[in-house]
Amino acid sequence: MRPTPPLPNSRTRGRSSRSSRSAAEGRGPGLEYRPLIRDLPTGERPRERLRDYGADSLSNAELLAIVLRVGADNESVLNMAARLLSAYDGLPGLARASFGELEQHHGLGPAKVAQVKASLELGRRLVATQPQDRPTVRSPSDVNNLLGSEMALLEQEEIRVVLLDTRNHVLAIPPVYKGSVNTSLVRMAELFRDAVRQNCPAIILVHNHPSGDPAPSAEDIELTRQAVAAGKLLDIDVLDHLVIGQGRFVSLKEKGLGFG
Repeated sequence: MRPTPPLPNSRTRGRSSRSSRSAAEGRGPGLEYRPLIRDLPTGERPRERLRDYGADSLSNAELLAIVLRVGADNESVLNMAARLLSAYDGLPGLARASFGELEQHHGLGPAKVAQVKASLELGRRLVATQPQDRPTVRSPSDVNNLLGSEMALLEQEEIRVVLLDTRNHVLAIPPVYKGSVNTSLVRMAELFRDAVRQNCPAIILVHNHPSGDPAPSAEDIELTRQAVAAGKLLDIDVLDHLVIGQGRFVSLKEKGLGFG
């Protein structure tokens, strides 16, 4: 049973009113009781569970809570972690969020944001140093399995480039363009920038149609044609161009569009 809170004095009245105003404005939790980490049984706290059962037994929210260390006001760090993962649809979205964007969230200052960014970058670098654990692309379906569910939900068109090594292992998938896929706006230098920097022998272009219909447009075909030609000059093979829709995708290579 929780102890009865003391009667408010002038100081606690000030804090209470500020907390109520904060809740009304959506800036933080109100007076509703939310269990903090210290209120949980020892065996249910993330750090102790990691120590006793291993990191793979923890959920993404629990692992992120360990990185964040403490919550804010009456919000537990577990609630904060779950809120962030929900806001960005999981770890990939959280990793793409900018430093400044994360700072706009209640309870996240520069120190917490730096901790999150550093931990995600360490994970990315670990994967990069273990090529045997990298995904391998053998077909357009493999690319769709990597990106389809995520890109189908994007509200605007976005182009990503799958960077591949000589064995078709995925090295990285950087986003390179957001907005209407118009050949007059998309620069070839942007499409090949990361591939040139990482000395990749091959790439695959992927973009989404927010309408849900993955049927390639004339602009999609022209972009593919230009990319294939630019890749030949750079000695980088453009293996395919996928258009992602709602639950469906189209491979321009399989359709023979832009690869003639």
